[in-house]
Formats: sequence, structure tokens, C-alpha cells
Amino acid sequence: MPTDTSRRIAFSAAGERAEPPTIAALMNAALEIPGLLSLAAGFTDNRSLPMAAVQAAVNELAELRDLEPLQYGTNQGRPVLRRQLATHLANWEPGLADAEADKRFFVTNGSQQALYLAMQVLCEPGDIVLVDRPTYFVYLEMLRAMGVRAVSLPIDDAGSLDFDALDARLRALIAAGEQARIRAVYFVSYFSNPSSRCLQPEEKRRLATVLQAHDLVVPVVEDAAYRDLYFSEPPKAPSVLGMPEWVEFPRLYLSTLTKPFSTGLKIGYGYCTDQDWLGRMLHTKGHHDFGSANFNQAVLERVLAKGGLGVQLAKIRPLYAEKMTTLHDTVIAEGLADAGWHWQRPDGGLYLWLRGPAGLDTGLNSAFCEACIEAGVLYVPGDLCYGDDGPKNRIRLSFGVLSGDALREAGRRFTRVARSAGV
Repeated sequence: MPTDTSRRIAFSAAGERAEPPTIAALMNAALEIPGLLSLAAGFTDNRSLPMAAVQAAVNELAELRDLEPLQYGTNQGRPVLRRQLATHLANWEPGLADAEADKRFFVTNGSQQALYLAMQVLCEPGDIVLVDRPTYFVYLEMLRAMGVRAVSLPIDDAGSLDFDALDARLRALIAAGEQARIRAVYFVSYFSNPSSRCLQPEEKRRLATVLQAHDLVVPVVEDAAYRDLYFSEPPKAPSVLGMPEWVEFPRLYLSTLTKPFSTGLKIGYGYCTDQDWLGRMLHTKGHHDFGSANFNQAVLERVLAKGGLGVQLAKIRPLYAEKMTTLHDTVIAEGLADAGWHWQRPDGGLYLWLRGPAGLDTGLNSAFCEACIEAGVLYVPGDLCYGDDGPKNRIRLSFGVLSGDALREAGRRFTRVARSAGV
């Protein structure tokens, strides 16, 4: 029977706001365009994926002949896995090593689902979330889809939080009658996506103090997805869970087993200090899926029990350090810095964060972006990573996927376009 396409569906406000996510387009381009070398989507290196550890865990499950992992699991996540995650977090935050810590954890379909749950139960259209500058662009797109406004925490020329500017911005929002609209603060605190920068202890302390001074003791979401991915030295700053300045705030600490272990298993997790907030996220998660993949969690239980996460981290930290050096040294040798581009060599994470010459437009539909695609290389436009008033001359390059000659060639292709771009 023919489908009637003449009658338009009346969508909800959320349906009307829905747009194709940029990350999906970048991932599809990386996979589908022949010969395109992607420095865009933050995929991990296929060579690094822990097939042996996963196979051993699956074989163990099969030998036990226990059908439970093939059945639905619990909404909050497998209790054993939550206790293991509590132990892992206590390595970073020793003060959290108590018998009840696992009850504050919940397991999600990647940390992205946890972000969505947190915002879904906190925000209405028109509300405001304070975000770091720059920040995770997929999160910003999610806020826009919810009708939520992202307001940047101001930074100085060195990229550090500018507390005088923040004080002025908060005063302006309060004077405009928007204090009640500020529902949360969000930041990527360790080897940030996209900047690869870590928030320093004093920045975290002062941020809490300034928010308190303006009576903005709102929920805080600390995204620590890259905390484990340091190259040689672990980041020094404790999380908001371990800092007394943040004790009065409802706190949600998010991390993941996707980037440090296996992206395909899609298991993230959160630790929430507020039982009411946690309960509402779990109620909402129950409507989403009533539990993340039980089999994947069971596999990870066995991996963590045998120390597999530590083994994998010991493998990938030097690998990513080497890949970062390869890309960094290639663009230096090809003359990117000489062409007026600037960046800091990162100490962890998956990204180089570039600032191009003033006046250069590197946006998604810019001539520069099109020239890079024609040259066979893909990047993430940096203006996507700003909640407001984003500069047009920023670029995120990911060294996660490519390696060796392919990574060097991608760096050469990008630098050739960058050197030829007129401003």
C-alpha cells in the first residue's frame, strides 16, 4: 500500500530540535570515504584492542555454563562490577574506599548515556549549564537538542580559568534574572577533549569558591573519561569527590571503560553523591533500557578480576605517547608552526588542539575544511567545542586511530593545506 507522504507529522519540540549529530557524520566519513585519513573521530587504535583478555573472559563464562550473563541484568549494574569500579576509583581517591561506595555507582551504555541521564533529570528547555571552554562537542550538541543553553566558564590567554571574568559573567546572569536557570556545571577535567589540558587543583578549588559566593551550589558533573590515559605521570588534581571545597555540591563523577579498555563493549559508569539525583537517573535509565548489556558487564568483571585493565593501560599509555609524538613531530617537521599555528604538546589523552592564524575559518563548511577533505584528511572543527562565541580558527586532531606511516601521511596532508591557506 503506498505511503502517504503529503501529510507532515506533528513532532514534539524535542523532535523539532533534533539534528544529525556531527560525531556520526565524522565517524561515517572516516569509515566510508576511500583513502580518507581521519584525524577526527576519537576512535581507539585497533591494534591495541584487548582481544586476548576478552576471549579469555568469554571462554571462562562458557566453561562455567552459567546462563545468567545472557539474561537481563540489573538497572544499576552488576554488583560485582560496581564494587570493582569502586576499588579502581579508590586508587585515585583513597577517601572513597568505604563499604558502601559501590551503592553510589551506576553502569551505563558508555559515559554518554550517563551525561544524557544527568541532564534529562536536571534541565528544562531554556535552562543554563556552565561548561568549560573549550569542551566536549558531543555534549554541547546534546544540550542544544534538549533546548538547554551552554554558557562558557571564561578562560585567559593561557587557557586557565579567568576568575575575574567568571565573577563578572555570573553577576550579569544573576542581574538578568537567570540565576534559577543555572542548573549545573560541567567540565572535562583530565586531558580534556578537545584541549588535552588538565584542570589544576587551585582552579578547581577557586571555581567552587566563586560558585558558592554567588549562591550557585548546583549539581556538578566532572567528566573524567581520560583520567587513566596519561602518558607517563598521572594528573595531580583530585576530583571533585576528593576536594573539601565541593562537599556542599551534588556531585556526579563520570568515567568509562571504553577509551581505556574496549570501545566496542560500551560500558561507562558514574559515581553520584546525591541519592535523590542518582535515584531519578536510575528511574529514567529504566525507561531507556532497564540495564546496560549484562553480558558485556560480565566480561568486564572477569577482566578486572584478573587485572586486565591495568595490563591494558600499561600497553596503551606508551602506544598513545608514541602516536602523539609521531603526529606532533610530523607537523613540526612539515612547517605547521612556521605557518602561524600554535599548540601545546599534551601529556595524555588522544588529541592535539591547534590554534590557526587569526582570521582563518576552519569550520565544518569552510573552504579550509573542504580543502582538507579533498586532500584526503579529516579533522574536528574547533568551533564545535564552544558553548558560546567560539573562535573559528581552532582544530582538534586525534591520533587515536592511525599509526606509523598513515599517521605521518595524515599530518603531512593537513600541514600542506594549512601552509597553503590564505588568511
